[in-house]
Amino acid sequence: MALQSVAATTPPHRRSCPYTHRLLRYAVASRLFVLTLIIIWRSLVSPYDTSASINPPCLTSSTDSSNRHGPSVLLPTVGSAIENSIVWDSVYFIRIAECGYEYEQTYAFLPLLPLCISFLSKTVFAPLEPLVGYRAVLGLSGYILNNIAFVFASLYLFRLSVLVLKDPEVAFRASVLFCFNPASIFYSSIYSESLYAFLSFGGLYHFMNGTDYFATVWLALSGCARSNGVLNAGYICYRRMQLVNKAFLQKSTYWLTLKILLAGALCCLCIFAPFISFQAFGYVNICMGRSAAEMRPWCKARLPLLYNYIQSHYWGVGFLRYFRVKQLPNFLLASPILSLALCSIVHYVKLWPEVFLSLGLRASSLQKELVGSPLSKATEGQPSMDGLLENDSSNILQDDRSIRLRKGAIKREKMVIQPSKNGAQERLQCDPVIILPFVLHLSFMVAKHFFVMHVQVATRFLSASPLLYWFASHIMGSTVIGRRWGYLIWAYCGAYIFLGSLLFSNFYPFT
Repeated sequence: MALQSVAATTPPHRRSCPYTHRLLRYAVASRLFVLTLIIIWRSLVSPYDTSASINPPCLTSSTDSSNRHGPSVLLPTVGSAIENSIVWDSVYFIRIAECGYEYEQTYAFLPLLPLCISFLSKTVFAPLEPLVGYRAVLGLSGYILNNIAFVFASLYLFRLSVLVLKDPEVAFRASVLFCFNPASIFYSSIYSESLYAFLSFGGLYHFMNGTDYFATVWLALSGCARSNGVLNAGYICYRRMQLVNKAFLQKSTYWLTLKILLAGALCCLCIFAPFISFQAFGYVNICMGRSAAEMRPWCKARLPLLYNYIQSHYWGVGFLRYFRVKQLPNFLLASPILSLALCSIVHYVKLWPEVFLSLGLRASSLQKELVGSPLSKATEGQPSMDGLLENDSSNILQDDRSIRLRKGAIKREKMVIQPSKNGAQERLQCDPVIILPFVLHLSFMVAKHFFVMHVQVATRFLSASPLLYWFASHIMGSTVIGRRWGYLIWAYCGAYIFLGSLLFSNFYPFT
C-alpha cells in the first residue's frame, strides 16, 4: 500500500524519466533502421526515374555558385550517392536551398526547411564541400537535420502525451508507435514532416503547460515549415473561448473579456503571420513591376493567394477533383490511416458526447454551478468516484438540483474504465475538454484530405496528429480484442515502412 501511495503521489514528469531514456533509444534506432533500408533498396533496385540528379546552374547564379558545379570532388562516388537519393519533393527543397525561389511552383514549399539546410551547408558542413560537392552537402544537411528533428519530435510527443493522458506508460506506447509510424520514410528524407512535427509537438506541449505566448512562437514556426501549421491557431482559439466562457460565468468585467479576446487574436495573428508574409513575398517577386499582360492570373484576383493557385493549377487540388476511378488505388493506399483516424475520432466522441456537442462549454458551466453547492461540500475530500455516486444517492432528498449538477460534473471529469491486461480495471485519466481540440483538429484534417487534397498524402500529413497514437496506445493496452487490433496496427506500420522505403527511395510513387 505504501508503494502504491508513493507512486500515486509522484509527479508525472518524475515517473516519466525512465521512459524518456528508453524512448530516445527507440527514436534513434528507428531512424537508423529507415536509413539502412534506404541504402539497401537503393543498392538492390534500379530507380524508376533518374532525372532527379540533373541539376542545372541557378538562373541567377553568381560566380561563386557557378564554380561549385565545376571542380571535381575528392569522393565523387559518395557525393553521387547522396545526390541520387534526392527524389520527389526533396528536389524542390534542395533547389530552393541552393538557388532560392526561381519558379512559380516552388512557392508551394515553405521556406523554413530550405533556410535551415542552406545555413547548415554554409556553416557546420561547409568543410565537406571539397569532398562530396555542394549539392551533396545540401542533401547531407537535410538528412541530418530532419533525423535529429524527428528524435526531438518523439520526445516532445511523449512529454505532451504525459500531460494530456496523465499516464507515462500509455504515453510511452504512443511515442514508440510514432517512432515507427507508416510515414517514417518521409521523416528520414528531405521533407518538412520532421521539422513540422518537432515544432508542432513542442508548441502543443508548451500550450498544455499554459504558456500561450511561448507556444505561439513554436506554432508560428511550424507554419513556416508546412502550410497546415496555421491550423494550430485553432488550439489558441479554443483556449480563449474557454477563458471567455469562464469569465462570463463568473460575471467578470467586460474589460477582462476584451483583454482575453485581444490576446487570443494577437496570438492567432502571429501564427498566421509567416504564411501571410510568404504569400506577400511571392506576390512581390512574381507580380510587382509587370504589365497587366505579363501578370499571372492569380495576380489579378481580388485576394491574390499564390499557394491556392499553385495547388490547383500545378497539382490539381480542389474539392472532389480527385474523385476519379483511376485514383481508386490511391484511396486504397490512404484507407488505413483514414480508417484509424475515423476510429480515433468516433472513439473519443462516443466516450463524452455531451462534451463534444457543447464544445466543452457545458462542462465548464456545470463546474461553475457546482461550486458552493451543499453536495460539493459534503463530498469534499472523497477520492473515490464510487463514493461520490453513493453520496449522491444518500443526499437525494436533501438537494435534488445539486445531485444533477454533480452527476454532470462526474460525466465531465470521469475516468473511463477499461479492462487492463491482467483483467483488472484500468482508468483513463484524460480530461475530455483537453482532448476536444485535438479531435476537432484531426476531424478537419481528415475531411480536407479526403474531399480536397490528393488523398494518398493523408498518410504523411495525418501522421503528425497525436490523437492517432493516443487512441492506438489505449486500445493496445486494454482488452484482448484491443491487443489484436494493436498487432494489426503494428503490421500496417511495418508494411508501410518497408514498402515506402522501397518505392519512395527509388522514385516510384508512394503517397
